[in-house]
Amino acid sequence: MELGTSARGLFVELINNVFPSVSAQEPLYNVLALGTILVTSAILYIAARLLIRPQLTKLVYKSNHRWDDALQNHGFFRRLFHLFPAIFIYIATPVLIKDEAVMHGAVIKGAQLYMLYCGLLAIYALLSTIEDVYNASALARRAPITGFIQVTKLVVAIIVIILSISLVVGKSPLLLVSGLTAIAAVLLLIFRDTILGFVAGIQIAANRMFNTGDWISMPKYDVDGEILEIGLTNVKVQNWDNTISTLPTYSLTTEAVRNWRGMQESGGRRIKRAIYIDIHSIKLCDNEMLDRFSQVRYINEYIEKKKVELQTYHRDFSIDESDLLNSRRLTNIGTFRAYLEAYLRKHPNINQELTLMVRQLAPNELGLPLEVYCFSAQKAWVQYEKVQADIFDHVMAMLNIFDLRAFQRDGHLGLLSQTDAKLGLSNTVNVASSGNNTQ
Repeated sequence: MELGTSARGLFVELINNVFPSVSAQEPLYNVLALGTILVTSAILYIAARLLIRPQLTKLVYKSNHRWDDALQNHGFFRRLFHLFPAIFIYIATPVLIKDEAVMHGAVIKGAQLYMLYCGLLAIYALLSTIEDVYNASALARRAPITGFIQVTKLVVAIIVIILSISLVVGKSPLLLVSGLTAIAAVLLLIFRDTILGFVAGIQIAANRMFNTGDWISMPKYDVDGEILEIGLTNVKVQNWDNTISTLPTYSLTTEAVRNWRGMQESGGRRIKRAIYIDIHSIKLCDNEMLDRFSQVRYINEYIEKKKVELQTYHRDFSIDESDLLNSRRLTNIGTFRAYLEAYLRKHPNINQELTLMVRQLAPNELGLPLEVYCFSAQKAWVQYEKVQADIFDHVMAMLNIFDLRAFQRDGHLGLLSQTDAKLGLSNTVNVASSGNNTQ
């Protein structure tokens, strides 16, 4: 009290050098005192930025730590400098301005609000720094914390707002909090997405369902790309066409989502594609065909083994190999299937430890589907497509070697090719002739 009185007396003497008749009880004195406080606080802020900030910046960039660089980039120190004028205003106001003055309370509350919001911005910068440092660590690939950081920012902002309102109205913060229960239903509607996003973020982090960098597909939202950010209320996904999709965070836990992380972390990416074989080109193999197939790499041992197996079967059951009705013979489709499997077994870009097979699916109006099922060791999209294309280039090119044809419709009307039409017509004539002979 004595310090404030003596300071005001000294300040009055300084003012009287310019305004001889001004006393501490006059409104002009309060205006001059407030102006002096504000000008001095501004000078303090400018001096801190010009004198302290450059030295602090040098120390930050000289260190080898990541966290202080992140603090600098997010403006943590710059925001702390605002506390200097706020604290000076808070301390100097009671000294130069009397408690009875109307201006005294308003300036004190203004200084307190200034400190609150400077502290809020500094805490925001600190939380952003924690997020950056964490995202640069190996733990970020296992559990993202962006949602939790945003929740913390929201909670701090709510606390600052409540404290600000309590300062302005002069009521206890606890009283304001107790009054919020009356509008809880309204708050639930306002913060519905925030609450759902927070709960979803906990589920995602606890179960390690998704992370930044994961490739996800959501047909409902036409999303197919990598996750850029998992936030409190929104998830940003960069699609493969470089567009950005924004989804509600809770949709990752309530909608059907395909996460390709398992494929990326596994030993291969699946190739599952069928080529339709014209059924009219499937036939039994004669000796000339088998001799020709024996010259094809990968299956010469298979054919010799099958020949021995069939000879043993015919000998055991006393069947003449020229007996077409009772003898067993290889087919060109079966031999081709064996060739493809042997070819894939030798392919350098196919993972041999995962499932590998060439199988027939149920025939349909398009022919006999011959499906290749294996896993490419190249999982990146471009390399994977090259491996898959190379395999089916070879498959289609080798069809003619095994006297097989791929089914193909002629034109946009879905008509059969001329060869297929002739074969179909020939079969119809044969069936009709056979019917006439039977009669």
